[in-house]
Amino acid sequence: MKALFVHAHFDDFEFVASGTFEHWRRQLGDQFTAKVLVCTDGQAGHHFRTREETGRLRLDEQQRSAEIGRYQFDVLRLPDGRVPREGCLQVGPPLLAALWKAIRDFEPDYLFCPPIATDTLAGVHPDHATVAEAVRQVAYMINVPHAFTPEYPADETRSEPRHTPVIIHVYDGYMFGSHGFDLAVDVEEVFPHIAAVTWCHQSQIREWLPWVGRHRMEPPATLEAWQENLRVRFLRRNVELGIRSDRTHEVFTVTAWGTVPEAETLLRDFPHLVPAHSQIERLRTRLERWRMS
Repeated sequence: MKALFVHAHFDDFEFVASGTFEHWRRQLGDQFTAKVLVCTDGQAGHHFRTREETGRLRLDEQQRSAEIGRYQFDVLRLPDGRVPREGCLQVGPPLLAALWKAIRDFEPDYLFCPPIATDTLAGVHPDHATVAEAVRQVAYMINVPHAFTPEYPADETRSEPRHTPVIIHVYDGYMFGSHGFDLAVDVEEVFPHIAAVTWCHQSQIREWLPWVGRHRMEPPATLEAWQENLRVRFLRRNVELGIRSDRTHEVFTVTAWGTVPEAETLLRDFPHLVPAHSQIERLRTRLERWRMS
């Protein structure tokens, strides 16, 4: 099993998928390989640190999280070697080419990315929306060997096929009120792990998030205080999504952007899936319709 998480910022992974990845790691051991790909330099999200200091600090925080989570971590680099600037991501050939190469190099079974907002009343983070649209546009080209050889030269007379992953949306708190989902994974057992990897992002949870005001939180002084705060966030998400439970969950939506899976494959692969909180039959119908098209 190989899983790739593609998102905009340092810390996006930990809040929406780190529990499911940890379930996989504990269940599969060395047979599970995980990678997180961050698509911006992380320099804009702070209020008293300089851009350079912020970017360096957030990179260090993500690396500490990767050590705890035992996943590979990369920052996306465009064909010219630059890291995209936070807050200024644009869908275009450089971003598409970089994502194409990163996905082809890793060849994941599952690719996780942010969703595209379909409700015009939903809020969005521009970087999240750009990553989502870029993954959508590049998905078909993952197994197109000459799609970006101008950016990444190769012998165009000899091509090897590349595996196209199942592409899955994660929850996006910036789209509050407009979410749907197919799969609900119970992450209560690994919740202390989620707290530990999110706690690595001190510049965010103790400085930026309290200051920016969106999350109605006091700066947590200890990991224990942070874990209580984080649980409140997860249970508030349950209420939003209609999950009647006091246990923590991560939710996912299956797309037709990449390989269309069989429902039974998802039920087998996703650990600690909760059928009572998932939309299994609706998903099964949708996948069967896609697979016949």
